[in-house]
Amino acid sequence: MFRLDADKPVEFCDGLRRRDFLHAGSLSFLGLGLNELFGLKALGAVDPSKRDVNCIMLMLVGGPSQLDTWDMKPNAPAEIRGPYKPIKTNVAGIEISENFPRMAKHADKYALIRSVYHTAAAVHDTGHQMMQTGRLFQGGIEYPHIGCVLAKLRGPKGDVPAHVLMPHPIGNTGGNMPHGQSAGFLGKTFDPFVLNADPSDPNFKVPDLLPPEYLSALRVDRRRNWREMVDRTVSKFETSQDARLLDATFHQAYTLMSSQKAREAFELAKEPESVRQRYGENRFGQSCLLARRLIEAGVRFVTVNMFETVFDEITWDIHGSKPFSPISCYRDLVGPMFDNAFSSLLEDLQDRRLLDNTMVVAMGEFGRTPKVNPAGGRDHWPQCWTMMMGGGGIKGGQVVGASDDIGATPKDRPTTPGQIAATIYQALGVPLELELPGAQNRPIPLVERGVEPIKELFS
Repeated sequence: MFRLDADKPVEFCDGLRRRDFLHAGSLSFLGLGLNELFGLKALGAVDPSKRDVNCIMLMLVGGPSQLDTWDMKPNAPAEIRGPYKPIKTNVAGIEISENFPRMAKHADKYALIRSVYHTAAAVHDTGHQMMQTGRLFQGGIEYPHIGCVLAKLRGPKGDVPAHVLMPHPIGNTGGNMPHGQSAGFLGKTFDPFVLNADPSDPNFKVPDLLPPEYLSALRVDRRRNWREMVDRTVSKFETSQDARLLDATFHQAYTLMSSQKAREAFELAKEPESVRQRYGENRFGQSCLLARRLIEAGVRFVTVNMFETVFDEITWDIHGSKPFSPISCYRDLVGPMFDNAFSSLLEDLQDRRLLDNTMVVAMGEFGRTPKVNPAGGRDHWPQCWTMMMGGGGIKGGQVVGASDDIGATPKDRPTTPGQIAATIYQALGVPLELELPGAQNRPIPLVERGVEPIKELFS
């Protein structure tokens, strides 16, 4: 534990003596271990002609079934079409599952992409990587989450973090591989601020926004002198080049902890109870409500994990038998949970005039098998599935791409995770020809060469 008020100096192998000056737990969201204190400057490589667009990414962990949600095949045999019926939306010609009655009223606000696919292994982890970074991790390279790239290029607005991930990072989904939710080769300085708390908990607090308990006795006016205390105790250390790089990172961490505006952004208790109920009094619903508050407060990118694992929890992962979920959960729990939260998010963003400059992306890591399995569920299927984009300049009320008659393969406009990433970057105003600094400053293209965004999505 590193303490601002510690008296005993610490000797490190580099010969420098450093005081215990920061409580590591309070600053872990910035990657501020002693070996990881030194970030890179933001590149500022954005298209100045574009609006300042933000993004909320809803990661539907488990892989929703295209056939039981947003690409139904009512004329297919029973073992293909499944148990649910389609309903009309407020856009002529677009139908979705009966499990999403509120979404059906907002089809003009989002676009359905029904031809997403990838050719990597049909495991959750690879899908998480590809959908959140645009690439499959290979050769020891971990590519950065899109939100982490934006954090590096633009940095924070005011006192709030640039990228927030909630409620927790994706955990075990069976592959024991990275899930693509870190800054990867960009370095821990640009990792997201992780909430690590359940917004639906009646005692919800954000651990990393609160100073350590031992600081509670310090007077408020002394907090302004924290940096001076550090300067006095590490004056020798600050003569090094590394320490100069530390200064901006320390300032960002202190600003976040001491900012009333940052704390207020996370105070869900300020929301009327009727609003909280509209989103759903559950972890995902309250996370989506908090995402809206954070965007209002100046956060550029918010990632919401609908679930953290697919084991022993009701999720989109409908294999049909334990430890996974039955297909009935789309009607009884998961469908209504998503329907309420997603619809309320779109409604609030529009009512608050934030939808035009806030992109909302909802996606899983793959789809499900066209044929219902013997357990009454569906298995992993990366060959074709559906996702949604709306707001932030995306033209809603349309369907891009199409699957074949049984939802097994793309019939029209096949779309890769790389193209999804390119589309998000274009909406955010990030030039696709940009190169990012990798290991030993080796340039790595933002997206693979030749990968184009989905042009039909932009009005």
